[in-house]
Amino acid sequence: MRFSIFSVAVALFTLVNALEKPLDIQVTTPIECERKTKTGDKVEVHYRGTLEADGTEFDASYNRGQPLSFFVGKGNVIKGWDEGLLDMCIGEKRKLTIQPEYGYGARGMGPIPANSVLVFETELVGIGGVTKDEL
Repeated sequence: MRFSIFSVAVALFTLVNALEKPLDIQVTTPIECERKTKTGDKVEVHYRGTLEADGTEFDASYNRGQPLSFFVGKGNVIKGWDEGLLDMCIGEKRKLTIQPEYGYGARGMGPIPANSVLVFETELVGIGGVTKDEL
């Protein structure tokens, strides 16, 4: 009997850990297009970042009126962004829920405490060098 309870406990623990993905992508405003983001593209993204724990906003490009520009998939931003913003169309919006291992991990960053789960509302504003004809 003791073995059975232990086996069930281990199985449940494994199942719960498997369900917690390091990155959850939720498309909130879908857009159809021919040309989607790919590794190496210079992208412009508006975003709002909050802590999942209490909803505290720690940064937002919307407040500055200027989207963030960077090369996606090249390690210039956290892994959750590098992976979560691929295959995206201009105008598309996504909610990214990023576990610490795909965010800032145990080190934290500025107003973001160590081991924080981050939530980003993102909007792809542009892809460098892509014209309207390619969309």
